[in-house]
Amino acid sequence: MRAFLWNIFLAAVWTAAWGGFTLLNLAVGFVLGYAVLSLGGDLFGSRSYSARLPRLIEFLLYFAWEVLVANLRLAYDVITPRHRMRPGVIAVPLEAETDGEILLLASVITLTPGTLSLDVSPDRKFLYVHSMYILDAEDEKRKLKHGFERRILALLR
Repeated sequence: MRAFLWNIFLAAVWTAAWGGFTLLNLAVGFVLGYAVLSLGGDLFGSRSYSARLPRLIEFLLYFAWEVLVANLRLAYDVITPRHRMRPGVIAVPLEAETDGEILLLASVITLTPGTLSLDVSPDRKFLYVHSMYILDAEDEKRKLKHGFERRILALLR
C-alpha cells in the first residue's frame, strides 16, 4: 500500500511539474512513477507492488472480457426464439483458503451475468455455483478455476 501511495505522489509531482492538471498528465505521471518504483525495488518497498500491478490489470481485463461475453450470450439468448439455457448447480473445488480470497471469488462469479455463487461448503473446500449455461460440468468448473480463481490467487498471494 505504501508503494501505491508513492506512485500517486510521484504522479502528482509530475503533474505539478508540467503546470497543468490533466488526466493525460496524471496518467503519464502514474506510468513513470510505476517505472521509477519498479527500478527502485527495495528502496521504496515496492518490489511486490511492481509485481502485483500487472496482475491486477490482467485480472481487470479478464473480468471485463468475461462480463462482456456473458452479457452478449444472455442478450442473444433473450432475443432469439430458441432458448439455449441449461441451468444447473456445480460444486467448484477451492484452492482459495482465506475469507478474502473466497469472498472475492464468489463476488466476481456473482457479478458475471448468468452465474451466481450460492454457498460455500462447511469445510470451505467447495463453492456452489448456479450457472445458466452448463453444457459440461467439468468444463465449467475448469473455466472458473483456471479463469477467475487462478487470477485472484495470483493477485492476492
